[in-house]
Amino acid sequence: MHHDVSGVIAIAKPAGVTSRKVVDAVARALDTKAVGHAGTLDPLASGVVVVCVGHATKLVDFVHDLSKRYTAVFLLGRSSPSDDLETPVEEEPAPARPTRADLEAALPSFRGPILQRPCDYSAVHVDGKRAYRLARQGRAVELPEKPVSIERLDVTHYEWPRLGLEIECSSGTFVRAIGRDLAAALGTKAVMESLVRTAVGPFTLPGSLPLDGVGPESARAALLPCRAAVPHLPAHVIDDQALPLAIRGDLLDIGAAADSVAALDSAGDLLGVLRRHASGRHRLKPNFRGLG
Repeated sequence: MHHDVSGVIAIAKPAGVTSRKVVDAVARALDTKAVGHAGTLDPLASGVVVVCVGHATKLVDFVHDLSKRYTAVFLLGRSSPSDDLETPVEEEPAPARPTRADLEAALPSFRGPILQRPCDYSAVHVDGKRAYRLARQGRAVELPEKPVSIERLDVTHYEWPRLGLEIECSSGTFVRAIGRDLAAALGTKAVMESLVRTAVGPFTLPGSLPLDGVGPESARAALLPCRAAVPHLPAHVIDDQALPLAIRGDLLDIGAAADSVAALDSAGDLLGVLRRHASGRHRLKPNFRGLG
């Protein structure tokens, strides 16, 4: 396989495997070093990992912006430093047992744009160190709240202590923290027992290639064109006349107000992303046809 293979591929990661393993498997199958994933999934979790290959590695940030869907199962009446089963779990001596109605009544305040404190055991940086390193050293970690958006939050099943939730949320949302905070609002605690990422934007779990099925043939067949990484961007077709100027890095007047626009050639292939310049015009960056 030659090294100029580009595109995006959705892989179904099983639990117990790192996201890095997924990237390595795709790199081997497509015989390329230009690979990266758009959004880590914890080893404990399973589900969709979107891998960007070749030119698409420059689109990772755009894939990060896609909303994510999860199904998660929480155990109420217990807690752990990591808010999941990765660290020792402590059971509450006399836990409150909220009813299904209590739960439903607490959900609305967690929907929409909210402020969320990340988990203490997370890759978030605190004073230049990753939060989980500080947490493991037993240091108090005070992570500032940050704005996230929860588009959907529904109870799928509830039989105390087990609570199933379906969640659609913005990038950067901690699913563990949703369970932690929801339980706190009900006067109890929670740990996440399992997590499945069912979708990243248009990439769904049924449409993903299982990790154990990744090979040269299957990976090539499942590789989607780079355009698939930016489904949420408005598109602009650069005609054959303007093409050399765009590739050269000239500013183009495309009459679009958006900061980022997917640039397509007349055949519909992605040329890169047109970024809005201070002048109001756009420049191709990243530019897949040029050197940039």
